[in-house]
Amino acid sequence: MVAEKLCLFLAIGVFLCLTQVESYRVDITYLTSAVAKGAVCMDGSPPAYHFSPGFGNGSSNWLLLFEGGGWCNNATTCLIKRDGRLGSSKAMVKYKSFSGILSNKASKNPDFYDWNKVRVRYCDGSSYTGDVEAVDPATKLHFRGNRIFHAMIQHFKTMGLSNAKNVLFAGCSAGGLGVILQCDNFRNLMPPTINVKCLADAGYFINAKTVAGTSQIEEIYADVVRTHNSAKVLPKYCTSKMSPGLCFFPENVVAGIKTPLFILNAAYDSWQIKNILAPGVADPHGKWRNCKKNIKNCSSAQIGVMQSFRQNFLHALSKAGRPLSRGMFINSCYAHCQAGVQSTWMDVGSPVLSGKTTIGKAVGDWYFDRDHFKAIDCPYPCDKSCHNREFD
Repeated sequence: MVAEKLCLFLAIGVFLCLTQVESYRVDITYLTSAVAKGAVCMDGSPPAYHFSPGFGNGSSNWLLLFEGGGWCNNATTCLIKRDGRLGSSKAMVKYKSFSGILSNKASKNPDFYDWNKVRVRYCDGSSYTGDVEAVDPATKLHFRGNRIFHAMIQHFKTMGLSNAKNVLFAGCSAGGLGVILQCDNFRNLMPPTINVKCLADAGYFINAKTVAGTSQIEEIYADVVRTHNSAKVLPKYCTSKMSPGLCFFPENVVAGIKTPLFILNAAYDSWQIKNILAPGVADPHGKWRNCKKNIKNCSSAQIGVMQSFRQNFLHALSKAGRPLSRGMFINSCYAHCQAGVQSTWMDVGSPVLSGKTTIGKAVGDWYFDRDHFKAIDCPYPCDKSCHNREFD
């Protein structure tokens, strides 16, 4: 168990420490049967996941959370990832702590606490979209993200996913982008009787220019799709109209998604600010370095640039449309991935929108059709409930 202590000084003069359990550890499982299918990490090792069985009324419901970890867009960047935890299951830690949307406590996660919960590890560098048959004999790189996705789903079907009543297909960061790109594909892999919905956490990456005016992320995405042969996985309604690299951006595919989708994102997504808006290559003199570490360090001019980024984000988001089945929680925090952390999912002091609605309540209300939650926050720094990230 992972716990933290809360110490209280009682009126009678006794100093009492109470242990609050916030998360629990779940061991890793290697899907060795996937190797024969060619569904492997970049180094050829088997993909991996962590599974916590459901109980009680939730035993027939499933929550699948696909992790992220960025992308690699050529042999050089993929080799950097290949032998680490984002390219090899051999380098992954043996357990993961489950909290937030993965919590098994009713008070911390009332709508999903008793579900079967899976956390799929990320090791393909393509948001689960790659499929290249050939393996370069020099680099030994495997580009098989889409095969990993399919092998995982087929495996979970043998564990009871095929007989589920409710399923939530979720992902964070590059995993959240994978959910957007694979949402309808996932729906089609499930029996039609199952209630299937998708949740993309911090996966709405936008095609924005850097502070130097360059289109770096557009170039990177084009290379990712080319390197991993992702085009055949991307929606045909998009690739028939524009280049496959552009179809890696949610703004160009979300409007065509038929499966109910919830978009959870910070308008000032810290990863996007650091890597899309102000990457090091576009900031050679490091003027943005302290700002990216802590939004409170940003100058008024930098905040102005970030406000423009927010407007670009909201414009890209508007392309998704607002169908009744679409949920949305867009806060103005400097954050990235908020569903898997208890303090941002549902807890005392968690971020809220529309009065007192936490992320956990908003997602639960949307999933069970209690409220078709759609809310966009006011601009920074108006939201005092935010948990803004600070980086070393």
